[in-house]
Formats: sequence, structure tokens, C-alpha cells
Amino acid sequence: MDNNDFAKAVTLPSPRNLTRISTGTESPMKHTDFGRMPCPIARSLGKVGEWWSILILRDAFYGLSRFDEFEKSLKIAPNMLTRRLAGLVEGGLMERRQYSARPPRYEYVLTKSGRAFKPVLLAFIAWGNDHLAPEGASLLVVSRETGKPADQVLVDANSGLAINDEDYMFAPGPAASENMRSRLIEVGKHA
Repeated sequence: MDNNDFAKAVTLPSPRNLTRISTGTESPMKHTDFGRMPCPIARSLGKVGEWWSILILRDAFYGLSRFDEFEKSLKIAPNMLTRRLAGLVEGGLMERRQYSARPPRYEYVLTKSGRAFKPVLLAFIAWGNDHLAPEGASLLVVSRETGKPADQVLVDANSGLAINDEDYMFAPGPAASENMRSRLIEVGKHA
């Protein structure tokens, strides 16, 4: 069989008519509801784990609040931005406020819960600068007073000590499931 015979034998649908190629083995994709999981990391991801949402929160901390500002900054499709903003409002991280009656216009501002996300963004900045920026940091956290870059560390508010691997570990909280308790006990044996 030469190439022409092979091309005639294997005909593929036109890309215009192709919506999905089935292998016959797919199962319907189920959406995992992270918000119902007992783990606080999973629950947090359920609220803000999608990258556009995190970038919208970042821009809100930069001072952006209007739809067109987010759209321009992120270069995101309007329908996607609408969905992500609605999710952040529904999740309690942002509030939609009307700032103009004629025509009706709205802004999106951080709620108390949204403002409490700032340490997570600071951790993203520090981790990204340390591990993903071989050319150097493109964004720094600096002191308003001195302008000097912050050396970010996570500190225990009770002791004032930096939280590190040697002195701190994960432990089950009062609402931990039996599964989480046994998993943390097992991890503790090997730490």
C-alpha cells in the first residue's frame, strides 16, 4: 500500500464537522465538589482554585474593581470573566456593588474573606520568585516605609517563631474525619 492508498483508506472528518472523537471508552466526567471535602486545602481550592479566579483576586488587590479593568488587565473573554466574577461573589470573596444608576454599572470589591486571601497571594509571589523566575523577580513585596523588599516567612502568631519543617507538623483538628486522623498519624510515623 503506497501513501495515496493509505490516505484513501484512512479518511478523517473535516475539522468543521468534528466536534468530538469518541474512543468508546469514555465515561461521563464527574465534577468533584472540593467544597464538601473535610480538608481545608481542598475546600479553599473549591472556592478559588481556578487560575482566572486567583488572577482576578490579584488584580483586585492591585486596586482594579470594574469589569472592563479586569478584562483589559487579564485579556480574558467577557463570558469567562462574567462566570469567574459570579463565582467569586457567590463564594463570598467579592461583592458586586452598583456605582452608576444610568446606565447601571457595577464594580467588584473584596469582602473580608477576599481580603483574608492576601497571605495566599503573598505566598504565591514568594514561591514563584524563588522557584519559577531564573531571570529574577518581576514582582516584589516591599515595605511602604523603606521600599525594601520583604523577606517573607510564615510566623506563628502565638510564639513569634517562623513555621518550619523541623518544629511544626500537620495535626488533626477537632473536626477531622477518622480517615484524616489515621492518615496524619501514619504520616507522622515517617516524618
